Amino acid sequence: MGTGEGQRRRQVDDVELGAAVERARQGDEGAFAVVYRMVQPGLLGYVRGLVGDDAEDVASEAWLEIARDLGRFRGDGAGFRGWTAVIARHRALDHLRRLKRRPRVTLLEQDVLQLPGGHDTAGAALETLSTREALEAIGTLPQEQAEAVLLRVVVGLDGAATARVLGKRPGAVRTSAYRGLRRLAEQLSPGGRTGDGTKKARRVRGDGA
Repeated sequence: MGTGEGQRRRQVDDVELGAAVERARQGDEGAFAVVYRMVQPGLLGYVRGLVGDDAEDVASEAWLEIARDLGRFRGDGAGFRGWTAVIARHRALDHLRRLKRRPRVTLLEQDVLQLPGGHDTAGAALETLSTREALEAIGTLPQEQAEAVLLRVVVGLDGAATARVLGKRPGAVRTSAYRGLRRLAEQLSPGGRTGDGTKKARRVRGDGA
């Protein structure tokens, strides 16, 4: 699927999500179920990237907070995705602090299968990679780059929303995302694969270019 088509699909989804969020804010339980179905896969994938096997519990905590504070949310569907990602990230970091662990980027195969293909450069790159290669490729990125890519690709945020979630300047996040996307794209280049067509084993170190 081309990048333009993927972006149009995301825009349509965000319109539908925004309408469901508004109904849910007015107490429509069925609409809240629609919101959950639309947002949970990407949110769970992002949380799993941070906390690993504890993702289900952390995501459940996030949804309790989302449901509690829904009446205070103001915005459209895209804004809601960003808002829920902020909540989920806070819950994930709280969880890691309790365990005295640092965030790690890990994805399960089903999370990659749910990536919104065609979303920006990363979507196109990951759509071309096999599932297992996508898992490995994202895992080799430095933490800052990987999280920026996950928010763009798995959650479906734009650059400005990603910056708000991470609490960083948009320029810094754009740089991290660009470097991460570039490294993912390198996985698809002829030099990034072995002679039999499989990807060479390589790990990116540090957070520089």
